[in-house]
This record gives sequence, C-alpha cells and structure tokens, in this order.
Amino acid sequence: MFQITKIDENNPLRFMSINKWTTILSVVLILLSLGSLAVNKLNWGLDFTGGTLVEVGFEQPADLAELRTVLEANEFGDAVVQNYGTQRDVLVRIPPREEAASDTIGNELLTVLQRNIEGGIDVRRVEFVGPQVGEELAEAGGLAMLVALICILVYVSFRFEWRLALSAVAGLAQDVILILGVFSLLQMQVDLTILAALLAVIGYSLNDSIVVADRIRENFRKLRKNTPEEVIDISLSQTLSRTLVTSLTTLLVLLVLMFFGGQMIFGFAVALSMGVIVGTYSSVFTRSTLVLAMGISRDDLMPPEVEKEGEEQDNYL
Repeated sequence: MFQITKIDENNPLRFMSINKWTTILSVVLILLSLGSLAVNKLNWGLDFTGGTLVEVGFEQPADLAELRTVLEANEFGDAVVQNYGTQRDVLVRIPPREEAASDTIGNELLTVLQRNIEGGIDVRRVEFVGPQVGEELAEAGGLAMLVALICILVYVSFRFEWRLALSAVAGLAQDVILILGVFSLLQMQVDLTILAALLAVIGYSLNDSIVVADRIRENFRKLRKNTPEEVIDISLSQTLSRTLVTSLTTLLVLLVLMFFGGQMIFGFAVALSMGVIVGTYSSVFTRSTLVLAMGISRDDLMPPEVEKEGEEQDNYL
C-alpha cells in the first residue's frame, strides 16, 4: 500500500542536488524572455498608446458580447468595449487611426451601432487621448515596480539578512521578466490591468519568500551539525506543502477567472497565473540557490548577543 513519508530533518527532499540544472533553466528562460522583449517588443494596449474614447448610451442594458461581435464585423475589431457606470453606459476605446479624426470615428461608430443594434443609441462623449499620456503611464508603472523591489530589499535586509533579501529581489525580478517575456512572445496586450497583475505577483511571491526565509533562519539556528545545503533542503521540504496548497488553490481561482471572467480580465488572470507558477518555482529553487551561492552560514543568521547589565562588573570580580 502507498504510504506518505513524513518530511523532517532526517528525511528532506534534495532540492539543492539539482540546483545546477535549475540555474541553467533560469538563465535560459531569462535570456529567451529578454530576447523576445528586444525583438518583438511589448504589445502595448490603449492605456499606453492612447486612442479615441467613445462613450455610448443605450436605452436598454447593453450586451457587451454582441457589441464586440458587431464591431469586429465592421472594421472595429481592435476596439475595447466595457461598461462605464451603469449597464446602459458603454465605453469604447479605439486605437489611434491616422487617417481619421476622433469626431469622424465617433460618427462611424454610431452609424455601425444604429445599423446593427436595436433600440435607441446616442454618443455622449468623444475624446482623443494622445500617446504622451501612455508614455507617462508606462514610466510610472515601471517606477512603481522598481520602488516596490527596492522597498522589499530594504525590508527583508532589516528583517532577516542581506543575502536573503538579495535573493528574494532577484527572484521577484525573474518572475516579472518571465511574465513580460511570455506576453511579448505571444503578443498579448499589456494594459493597466497587466501592470496591476505584475505588482500583485510581486506581493504574492514576496509572501512565499518571507515564509521560506523565516524557516531557513530558524533551522540554521536549530540544526547546528547540518551543512547549509542540508539546512536549505530541510527548510524547503518543511514549507513545501504550504507552498503547493497556496499555489494550487490560487491557480484554481485564476483559471476560473480566465475562462469565465470575460475579456476584460482575461489578461489579468493570465498574468497572475503565470506569476503563481514562476513564483512557486522561484521560491523553491531560484532564491534558495542564490542564498547558497552567496555563502550563507549559521553565524550570519544568529541574533546579536545582548550584553547583560552588570556583566562587565562581574568579570572584574
């Protein structure tokens, strides 16, 4: 009969025995992602490229799926359709078109909808958003991720140890690079929801890093006869069930959002799903391999000795 073997300090999984192979895999994936970003670039969405915003009002609640089908069949397949306020208010975002002014696009859109959608329809607002706003959003998003990584580095260095902090930030950077590489390779649109997903991935992966780092520090202080490699294997083995349960339950929710959540949050769910997968991989292999490579030892994680009051006087007696 199949039996589950209890994982403890005497029977850990040997994660660090394959650290050379996981390091090679990480380097290859990062290089492929950077290569894709350099060659294919990112497919920026309307939040970053600008375009024409058209607010349309309906007499009855609008069917967004029907609207997308109608627009796709009438040369507006690149438009983004979403509710704005109530279900009768719809915001249509159209990428920049050099050959047409924003007013012309609004009139064409209204004509297409009136021809194919029953009920009263009116255009309430037509605005053009220039690419300069998109560039500012992209810069602000990149700055937000950079500040988040720096703050994490400072916090983990203060809370644990600088080697653990540096490995955590390196793992988070790898997660972001791999996600952006996949989006670049598949040419999926990157908009503000994807930026929000990247920041959420940073927070999610950081949680795993803190749990593993805390267990590594605890075991280094407790297991004095084990080598650093053995201590890390034991720590990863003890936190593995928690890591897998958290990742799998989160991934199940994201898969439901991906397939049933609709077009507007599809990219968000995809980015977070990839973040959960690569974040779990980084927590188990990348961060631990970097910590081991930087030569962490038990002395580095021991609490500072506090000199008791009167101890110096006792030494002279």
